[in-house]
Amino acid sequence: MVCRSLAGEGRDRFAGVDWGASKEGSVFVHGAGLWLDCSVHAELPGGDPTIVLLEVQALRAEPDRAPLVFHGSRFRRLAV
Repeated sequence: MVCRSLAGEGRDRFAGVDWGASKEGSVFVHGAGLWLDCSVHAELPGGDPTIVLLEVQALRAEPDRAPLVFHGSRFRRLAV
């Protein structure tokens, strides 16, 4: 599954993943239900991690594609 590959560590996460990039460096995974082209608006200290606020410059949505839901350490479907 593409999501598991991209979340992995210690290897090339994008190996075998069909993707492209914008001129500015945004990464778009082919087959995704939503693409967001963002720029960094601000970086804020958040304790151990840094909180990064993004500004959406453009988007593309595929409304007929089912959303990806990850909860409780597994992938799930939304009930209709």
